[in-house]
Amino acid sequence: MTKADLIEKLAEEAPQLSRRQAEVVVNTIFDSIRDSLQRGEKTEIRGFGSFRLRHRQNKEGRNPKTGESVSVPEKRMPFFKAGKEIKELLNPGSTAPELV
Repeated sequence: MTKADLIEKLAEEAPQLSRRQAEVVVNTIFDSIRDSLQRGEKTEIRGFGSFRLRHRQNKEGRNPKTGESVSVPEKRMPFFKAGKEIKELLNPGSTAPELV
């Protein structure tokens, strides 16, 4: 599903919104998630999942062509964790293993 598909679905589900208004709603949601990640904040959408940042430390890597060591700088990576309801929808009947 693409962003355009989401906009079309919203316009169909909420007939009081024009396609342009549906586009503004979808863009606002995505922009809000992006902006919160940029500020280092977590965004949680109950029943769906959460978006947060993971920090990757500096590390030494290798250039695959030459085998030479290269320094890979620290960086922040976006991470999505699916909510319980999504996990159960995708894996019906499965339960978490019991801890002994």
